[in-house]
Amino acid sequence: MTSHGPLEALVGWFVVLPDDASAAPVGEALRARSVQEISHSSGRPWLLGHWDGAEPTVGAAGTTRIAVLGDHALTARRLTAEAARTRTVNDIDHWATRLPGSFHLVASAGGQVRVQGSVTGLRPVFHARAHGTHMAGDRADVLADLLGAGIDERRLALRLLNSSALHPVTALPVWRGVDAVPGGHCLVIDAQGHGRTLTRWTPPEPVLPMAEGAAALRDALRDAVAARVHGRDLVSCDLGGLDSTSVCCLAAGGPARVIAYTADARDPMGTDADWARRTVAALGTVEHHVIAGDDVPLVYDGLADADDLFDEPCPAVVHRTGWLVVPRAAAERGSHLHLTGFGGDELLAGSPAHLHTLLRRHPGVAWQRVRGFAAQRPWSYRETVRQLRDNSTYDTWLARVADRLTDAPPAENTPTLDWGMPPRMPPWATPDAVTAAREVILDAAATAQPLAATRGQHVELEAMRCTSSMVRQLAQMAGRFGLGIAAPYYDDRVIEAGMAVRAQDRVTPWAYKPLIAEAMHGVVPEASLARHTKDEGSYDVETGLRDHRAGLLALCEDSRLARLGLIDAHTLREVCERPLPPSLQFDALYQTVACEVWLRTLETSAVPS
Repeated sequence: MTSHGPLEALVGWFVVLPDDASAAPVGEALRARSVQEISHSSGRPWLLGHWDGAEPTVGAAGTTRIAVLGDHALTARRLTAEAARTRTVNDIDHWATRLPGSFHLVASAGGQVRVQGSVTGLRPVFHARAHGTHMAGDRADVLADLLGAGIDERRLALRLLNSSALHPVTALPVWRGVDAVPGGHCLVIDAQGHGRTLTRWTPPEPVLPMAEGAAALRDALRDAVAARVHGRDLVSCDLGGLDSTSVCCLAAGGPARVIAYTADARDPMGTDADWARRTVAALGTVEHHVIAGDDVPLVYDGLADADDLFDEPCPAVVHRTGWLVVPRAAAERGSHLHLTGFGGDELLAGSPAHLHTLLRRHPGVAWQRVRGFAAQRPWSYRETVRQLRDNSTYDTWLARVADRLTDAPPAENTPTLDWGMPPRMPPWATPDAVTAAREVILDAAATAQPLAATRGQHVELEAMRCTSSMVRQLAQMAGRFGLGIAAPYYDDRVIEAGMAVRAQDRVTPWAYKPLIAEAMHGVVPEASLARHTKDEGSYDVETGLRDHRAGLLALCEDSRLARLGLIDAHTLREVCERPLPPSLQFDALYQTVACEVWLRTLETSAVPS
């Protein structure tokens, strides 16, 4: 199976080439697709693609070129000034590390090319070698198309895991010959077309006390929102939980008109709409629309109609029609930018895994928090003690995960103090799929390093990586009708501010997201800051599974995953015919549905090579 057909059908993508004659064949192949192009000072192709109306901001001085694509407030004049001061691609660190927003940054200087995205998976960078040269881009399928490469079935098997949070293997592109630049790294291609990845970002030491850290987070989040709202007359935003409420209130303090949307819950226990109305009443300047829960399609609705061209399986496809209700309404209202609270949970909730490190530095505080979490969740006492005493390195933990892929899922009372929650393969995965996944994980474990030195920061960064990858795909869905999706909590500067606060100040069982609550005093109405709950969607999931069972069963017929030998379609059909058993998490079915829908979409969009 090949990659997608005409690249012109894809929404918003780019490829970066080095300033070297060896890149000419790739450049000519792209030029034959009627792409847009920005050249090196030599005239050779540098940045090619389809911008989809979002033109790169470019600065040039002498032989240096700098381009920025994404959410930012940079001007060509500013980039030209920076280009004049740039002699090597490393010089951009002097100013780029302070920029608000979320974007790709591409530089050509001193015969080298540098490409970087975001710390999370929202702005990924992929790379591959073709015709003896390195190339980079923001879509893995575009590079696969240029390589003439097909799907890597071993990597696809990993996408059947019931969780996407397994660094580094679940971030591997599912195309042969294509790799991803790790978050916090950049790709540098030299004058001979050889590429290497370099570290450009590391997590901050969590040393700031609450008051200082909250002020820094408030400034970073305000700058992130301002970078997107600047120059716009109207923006829309989600208004539900505390995270989106904070973003909405920051936007309301700016010059643009703000249109807020709240999707009411079908669950009678849901309270998002009530809290949103209180916030709007206190602000007095926000136009507010509440969408009735019955008007929001349930999970698994419209699977047969999903036709988005993604470069990897998208678990959000199971929520596709329901999630698009608000963006469609915002676009019809005239919005071209929609602000969301995505990323707030991962950054602000405070992972209990921090307690593993805190116990070794501040044991009295740590034991107090451990007892609180253990009573609240509740956690198994024996397993809590085991995880706290365990000092296994990340590579050891990862190898242990590989050995237990078919074990029963961890019990609900399992503590979350380890390097992560061990994922499992679903019962319908074939032995070949399990073997393939295990081999890839064990290969990675031989050299794997965690995303941060401590368990808490690693868990938070990995959660941000896998969730932001899905938000990237949601943005591609909304982009089809002209709406940009912004997620300020995934900005590098916002992440730095949040992670710099001491664990003992932001990880507690007795307060709900204390860091954002402290940071938003004077921004969010005080009554809204008192909220300590969050709506959750299990009610809709169970109903959606029942109402749309026929669509799920249709995916079992002539399953493309079964053709590849990755699942037993008969076993999957038996599971879909009845309510999911308590031992099987909803995520397991989401992941498989995402893979199946994606493979079918490839068939309908691909053309013969």
